Amino acid sequence: MSEPYLRDLETFGGPATAEAPEWLEPLRRAARERFARTGFPSAREEEWRFTPVTPIAQGPWQPAPAGEPEAGARPVAREDLAPFVFGHSEWCTLVFVNGEYTRELSSPGALPEGVLVTTLGEALRNGGDLLPRHLGQYASIEESPFTALNTAFLREGGLIHVAAGIDLAVPVNLVYVTTADAAGTVTHPRNLIVLERNARASVVESYVTLAPGARYWTNPVTEVRTGPNSWMEHTRIQRESEAAYHVATTQVEVHRDSHYRSFAMAMGAALARHNLSVRLADQYSEALLYGLYLTHGEQLADTHSTIYHDHPNCHSWEVYKGILDGRSRAVFNGKVIVLPEAQKTDAKQTNRNLVLSDFAKVDTKPQLEIFADDVKCTHGATVGRLDEKALFYARSRGVPARAAERLLTYAFAAEVIEEVALEPVRQELDRLVLERLGE
Repeated sequence: MSEPYLRDLETFGGPATAEAPEWLEPLRRAARERFARTGFPSAREEEWRFTPVTPIAQGPWQPAPAGEPEAGARPVAREDLAPFVFGHSEWCTLVFVNGEYTRELSSPGALPEGVLVTTLGEALRNGGDLLPRHLGQYASIEESPFTALNTAFLREGGLIHVAAGIDLAVPVNLVYVTTADAAGTVTHPRNLIVLERNARASVVESYVTLAPGARYWTNPVTEVRTGPNSWMEHTRIQRESEAAYHVATTQVEVHRDSHYRSFAMAMGAALARHNLSVRLADQYSEALLYGLYLTHGEQLADTHSTIYHDHPNCHSWEVYKGILDGRSRAVFNGKVIVLPEAQKTDAKQTNRNLVLSDFAKVDTKPQLEIFADDVKCTHGATVGRLDEKALFYARSRGVPARAAERLLTYAFAAEVIEEVALEPVRQELDRLVLERLGE
């Protein structure tokens, strides 16, 4: 099932081209060879037994259209993007339409000296040592066939670099838009975010569509490195077409005394999977991971997270919540791995699910693998319905039944949404949840 993708590598921009640096071809070639050996994962593999990727593996995907829209199609306008850019013109926003950077829809913002926000394609053309030092160093092609495939087709995406001591007060928004022209296609966005020592930044990564019924596949990979004593908030919003497929990988490396905070929202796609891996690579580092998935119809949302405690005196906190309706399904598999030398580890992991339908299903598997003895580690998972006592309390005070259910469901989601520090993003997430619950 891997052969069509390998045959089409040149069409997708996989092989080295005249404008690509020499160091890139060995990276792409190794990824091609890795994918050729493994192909797509199957349900026989433990990590994929709840995620049926057969529709992706057997799909006749074509390269996403580049350049001008098809004859008769209206080009994407700024007003089309209003729901996705939070209405802040001072933000630095990079817009990619069907995988291609669109300068006319992007807003560079006012960036301080020492901050680089550009496209991966532009950085590859300009050269320098930033990409060779970091690209492909955190998202290993050995971890997943989807990462290998993304690396084989590596060509475009967002690049953010914040130099030492810089506080980037302007949030950066990477917006990936899919239009109706891209039905039946696949894109492989690649993002790299590097914060040096004592740097601070907030990044929003959005995957959205202007064609709610279009069937396509998005296969993004994001690599993040936070240097010593740095701080980063990373918000990821996935609202693809509900006929689309979205398989994403986020790999993070957190260094000494640094803080990484993420929030992931998943509410689109027929099948959505997010592989999130965070490595606490030095002492006194911290990772706070929050997430919310909302499914209905026959959607499947799958979150696989791994937090590696490689060193002592590190802290991780993970809270993911799910709201399921219809015949939808959710999967949560969270691992916390504590190595023998990682004494004084403090880790907590929680997964809570609210099931609104008799036919929705959740497979949740929080895991702790602890090889140290002086640690504080806990985990837990719940799957249940709305509290009958709380519903009765609301009804006894005159709240209609449907409104009471909506209020309690929103409160369940709001508990984790309030962890988003950027107010415009938090307000938009609130709106999205209320809109979904009002259906």
